[in-house]
Parts: sequence; structure tokens; C-alpha cells
Amino acid sequence: MRVVLAPDSFKGSLSAATVCAAMAAGVLRALPGAEVVRVPMADGGEGTLDCIGAVTGGSEVRLDVSGPLGAPVSARYLLAPDASSAVVELASASGLPLLDPARLDPLRADTAGTGRLIADAVARGARSVLVCVGGSASTDGGTGLLRALGVRFLDADGSELPPGGGTLVDLHRVDVSQVPAEVRATRFHIACDVTNPLVGPRGAAAVFGPQKGAGPADVDLLDRGLTRLADVLADQLGTAVHDLPGAGAAGGTCGGMLAVLDATAQPGCELVARSVGLPEALAGADLVLTGEGRLDRQSADGKVVSHVAALAAARGVPAVALAGQVVPPLTELYGLGLTAAFSIADGPRTLDAMTASAAELLAHAAEQTVRLRTG
Repeated sequence: MRVVLAPDSFKGSLSAATVCAAMAAGVLRALPGAEVVRVPMADGGEGTLDCIGAVTGGSEVRLDVSGPLGAPVSARYLLAPDASSAVVELASASGLPLLDPARLDPLRADTAGTGRLIADAVARGARSVLVCVGGSASTDGGTGLLRALGVRFLDADGSELPPGGGTLVDLHRVDVSQVPAEVRATRFHIACDVTNPLVGPRGAAAVFGPQKGAGPADVDLLDRGLTRLADVLADQLGTAVHDLPGAGAAGGTCGGMLAVLDATAQPGCELVARSVGLPEALAGADLVLTGEGRLDRQSADGKVVSHVAALAAARGVPAVALAGQVVPPLTELYGLGLTAAFSIADGPRTLDAMTASAAELLAHAAEQTVRLRTG
């Protein structure tokens, strides 16, 4: 039996590679002679840098930059061996896990640290930069990132707006005159982990704002700010990003980069799958195990489980997802090709207890899945 393991990380608990190791242990307990193929995955969010770096090589560059709320953080990016290209993971500098959950500030959080990483890569000679935008703590439309590259966001008096998405309702003009020539000469690519538009009921603020600490009034203010940003960018630069699929990724960072930097966007799962050779690994597979920390309706919007399930279904291979939490309905995921989904929980536990035992629970769930498949 050939079993392909293609999970995402369990955020805050296990890396994708560690998830693969736990799944493999369970598979081999049930079927010692199985051929187990490990293909750790990511969707453009946290963990993407490691997945791509394992295949492409390059050197890791570390910098001290400002975190989502301005406190210094040690962040990293990947620079190609010839320094001609770079991969930047937004979560490293501007990710939600960098903040104390009790001290979230959805109106002030921004992406300046990620912009600093990009600026450093460009200064070292990179003229092609892939930005993996998942896992952000902010809803600033990428304005912090763009500021670090020389863009200015001005109010009606010509003063710079303070950081964060909470002030974007006062945006009057975007000044790109001070963007350096080397930034203008750089091709920017975005790996998106969602398909949400920038604004509206499925936009960055409405869907993801509450995860970042935004209450109803904050969500309304942030959505109006992103709408104002999109209006000004459309008027001044000629690119309307309000309703573009994926523009809402990372609190609208994707939308801001598309409009200002003429970036191109692609689903992060597709990019990673090609990079790590998942389509080739599925040849001759009898079963695919995938998974993530929480499986719910959002998992169908460009996340790892949905992409892996679709690839498996196209080859007639059953795909089973294992997750810390499974929240129905999963109708869209089933429609994309997912065969079944199981929680690894073995009874009532606190989140800390689940996290501490995640590897053991994953191994047990993988073992039971394979026993069912081979019984």
C-alpha cells in the first residue's frame, strides 16, 4: 500500500514535517510494509518558507524588524544562492502568533516588518520576490509593507497616516514618487492562502478581522478603511482591487501589492505543491492523508486540505483529513474531493493538553484510518 502524507502544519503546535512524522508512525503501526511518502505542505502562510527552502535551497537571512505592533522581532527570509530572488514569509515578521492573544490591537497592527524584509532582499540584489502572505495579524491593506518600500499614505492635509488599518478611512492620496528604482525594477509575486475579496461580507475585515481581535465596530471601520484604500488606488493608479479573488489575503496585503507594485498572485497551495512534487508523489497512491489544526468551511477557500483533496480526487485516490478540530458542515470540501475528515481528539481536553499530545493523537488517528482502509 502506498500512502502519501500531505498535511499542513498544525499552527501553534506541530510543523508540517512533524505532522508527517506522526502520521507515518501511525500508518506503519497498522501496516508495517506500507510505502509511506512524506510531502509536507503549506498554503502560502506559516511554514511555506521551510517547504520551498527544502527544495530550492538558498540561504536564510535573519533581521531584527518591527513586529505587528512595533515591538522588535527576529524575522527571516530565503535568498537564492545567486541572490537574484527571494522568498519572504509575512508570518515571520507580521504574523498573528507573534502577539499576545490578550493584547491584540486590530486597528493599529501593520505589516511594516515584512516590508523591511523585502527591502533588504532587494538591496542585496533580488529582482524577483515571492511574498507568502498568510497568517497576518493586521488588516492594513499592506500599507505598512508598502511604506517600507517608499510609498506614502497621506490624509487631506498631506500628513502621513499613522500605522494600521484603523486610520485608512482618512486616506486622501497615495504618493509613490519616492519608491526607489530598484523596487520598481523588481517583480513581485504573491502566494495567497485564501480567495476572499478585499472588501464586503467576504472581505478581509469581515471574515478574518474577528480572528485578529476585531469586534463588530472594528470590523466596520476596517472594512470602510480598506474600501477607501481601494477607491484611492483605483483613482490614482488605475487598478481596482475591491472584488478581486485573493485581494483580501493577509488583511488586504495582497490587494495593496497588486495595485501598487503590479504584483501577480497565485494560490499558495498550487505553488507549494509544484515545488515539493506533490502531483508526482500521488502517482500510484492508494491513500492520501492530509490535515490541519482546524478543519471548517474556510478550509475550502484555497487551503491545503482542499487542494490536496482535489489533486487526489483527479487521480481517483481517496483523501482523508485529520485535524485537531473538525467543524461541520464540510459540504464544499467533499465536493472538492475530500473522502472523510476525523478529529484527532480522544475526549474532552484543554487546548494546551491537545497541543502537548498532538503528535501522539495524530499517530493514533492515522493508524485507525489505515486499519479501516485495509480491513
